Amino acid sequence: MTTGANLLCDYLQQAGVEVIFGYPGGAVLPIYDALFDHAITHIVTRHEQGAIHAAQGYARRTGRPGVVLATSGPGASNLLTGIADAYIDSTPVIIITGQVEQAKIGTDAFQEVDTYGITVAMTKHNYQVRNVSKLPEILAQAFYIATTGRQGPVLIDIPKDVASAVLEPIEIKQLPIHLPGYQLPHRPADEQIDQIIALLSSAKRPVIIAGGGVISANASAWLREWVGRSGIPVVSTLMGIGAVAEDEPFYLGMVGMHGTFVANKAIAQADVVLAIGMRFSDRVTGRPGSFAPHAIKIQIDVDESEVGKNIPVDLAVITDARYALEALVAKNITLDLTAWHEQIRDWQAHWSMQSLPEHLHPVDVIQLLGELTKATNPVIVTDVGQHQIFAARFFPHQSPRHFITSGGLGTMGFGLPAAIGAKMAEPNSLVILITGDGSFQMNLREMQTLIENQISVKIVVMNNGYLGMVRQWQDIFLEKRYAESKISSPDFVRLAQAYGLLGLRATNITDAHSIIEQAIAYDGSVVMEFMVQEEANVYPMIPAGESYDAMIVK
Repeated sequence: MTTGANLLCDYLQQAGVEVIFGYPGGAVLPIYDALFDHAITHIVTRHEQGAIHAAQGYARRTGRPGVVLATSGPGASNLLTGIADAYIDSTPVIIITGQVEQAKIGTDAFQEVDTYGITVAMTKHNYQVRNVSKLPEILAQAFYIATTGRQGPVLIDIPKDVASAVLEPIEIKQLPIHLPGYQLPHRPADEQIDQIIALLSSAKRPVIIAGGGVISANASAWLREWVGRSGIPVVSTLMGIGAVAEDEPFYLGMVGMHGTFVANKAIAQADVVLAIGMRFSDRVTGRPGSFAPHAIKIQIDVDESEVGKNIPVDLAVITDARYALEALVAKNITLDLTAWHEQIRDWQAHWSMQSLPEHLHPVDVIQLLGELTKATNPVIVTDVGQHQIFAARFFPHQSPRHFITSGGLGTMGFGLPAAIGAKMAEPNSLVILITGDGSFQMNLREMQTLIENQISVKIVVMNNGYLGMVRQWQDIFLEKRYAESKISSPDFVRLAQAYGLLGLRATNITDAHSIIEQAIAYDGSVVMEFMVQEEANVYPMIPAGESYDAMIVK
């Protein structure tokens, strides 16, 4: 005989799940008891939010689903921010939550919440298991849904009596997936690819926008090949960073509200924009009616609901980014873009980000970090705020799945647990967390998770004494009325030491060079605190809801 909990763990193990992040509690005790006898590593975080962000970091690094386990009630509700974050950033995560026994559902029993109902709007799909015999089928569907099409989180809510139910052993096998109404996109028709080629061939100022869908589809190599052949300039969204290497000749950088001057100028002047695996979010488009006003717009996306949702397009192709890029690479395209390339080089020559020499500027730290670690091609994980944009803009990103950040939801506190997940995904890689003094304090308790599991993450804390992005908006738009954006922090060096990490601090560029080298050489987790210029702003910046013409360049 076996139990529902054992059946669950058997399936996870057979599905290749190596790591689960979670936090035990009453409603999931049968599952934890079953895990005790299975060869799956379990990482206990110090909060359920840490567990789901760690699962996100694991998924974003590997492309495989991260798995998180939490108990009923507050355990499940503590996951909500991470579930929403995974949903909007299309991250494949399997969320397993415990639930009170079926007879108690709806009675406001101890630690009961309607997890199924609460998460309908923030999961790609969710289940509540009412019959243990259905568990293998539900698990098979959950993994399939999470990892196909537009990827996303899938939740399975398991009542305690289902997990404890005794049944005859069931052979875990590859079950056929039958999901009426769930359709995956096909390869693009030849006619659609020919239309794209024709539009680009007649263009004088074409631009490609690479979104996170290029990375999710493992299509970066195809994009790089096609850009190299065609010579079409390419920009990326925040989630698309790494799809094209920073130093490739036709890459212009990130686009949008905090995009590079050159990328934004190119979009504003483009006559054809080819968007691949991106959804035209408000952070990219600014004022929708004025986005790329001279351009024919082509959108390639796996999710039909995103086509034309924010920006009307002239040609839509509903397909996987890799399918589309494979088809485009197979076509010969010859473009004379000499004048366009010259214009772009002229913009590049007239823009640079200047820091103040008497202060330690965040850009100085990021660029120095890039110089000292570039040979190792590290995984960069960030929290949310100014440091996130500095890291996106000024670190020399080379590879897909090496830049992990919270894009659509913008979740402060994402960084440290996501870095833990990324390190668990590839223990031999160098993982660097770039965070701010505000974001770091939201989940710094996960330093104990680092120590307990001997996980090595190098933590860069940009300490400017403010909620930096909030202060920047108050500076530019509210006459420097810094309402509640000035914050205090503990002594991060001594706090790191209290947790058992190495703590280091720099107040100038010489010290910064020294402590980065020391941290990289150290065999373990390190907190590096950089006392950076308090009122450094991120430029360029397009004010929210404004056109690219309103770009503030300092």
